[in-house]
Amino acid sequence: METLKLLGERLCSLRNEKGLHQTDIAELLGITQGHYQRIEKGKINIPTLTLCTLADYFGVTADYLLGRSQER
Repeated sequence: METLKLLGERLCSLRNEKGLHQTDIAELLGITQGHYQRIEKGKINIPTLTLCTLADYFGVTADYLLGRSQER
């Protein structure tokens, strides 16, 4: 599976587990909801610092988000 698509799927799953909306995560990152939506759809790449912010926020590793590990 393509890395960006898997990243998006994992972010969506983690967000839903916490009962959050895309707007909540977009606000955390300082981006628009539309921009975050494209991240979850695997349409755009994200900066390393954004990846780290998301991993820290959800309490998982960057490797998990990128599909390089099954361990959170």
